[in-house]
Order: sequence, then structure tokens, then C-alpha cells
Amino acid sequence: MASLPTPPSQPDDDAAAYVGLAAEAAERQARSRGWDTVRAVPPGTFLTMEFRHGRINFQVEDDTVTRCWVG
Repeated sequence: MASLPTPPSQPDDDAAAYVGLAAEAAERQARSRGWDTVRAVPPGTFLTMEFRHGRINFQVEDDTVTRCWVG
């Protein structure tokens, strides 16, 4: 049986540090730190639950990040 591939490392970032930032500033900061995918969604958005390596998610309300999670 073949071994499982090792995913590339992702930024070692504290997701809670993005909460309270303006959405645009948070996205710029995340991309500068090496996140491959930055996703911003309004509260209550239906999302799939798959974990995607290299993705950071922002819940944005009134142009401010109110929640942030990785995957």
C-alpha cells in the first residue's frame, strides 16, 4: 500500500488574532503570511465541512472579522 502524501506546511498563525480586523486588512495579512486560500463569508452562510489545508476562513459582519478558523 502506498504511503499517504505529506501536505505542505501551512502558516503557524493564531486565527483569533484576525478577529476585530477590517476584512480587507485581514485578507492582506493572511496572504502575506502565506495562506493559499482566504475565504470571507457573512454570518449564517452554509459551508461544506471538509478541511482544506492552507485555507483560512473569516466570518465578516459590517466589514469586520467576527470569527476566524483554519481549514
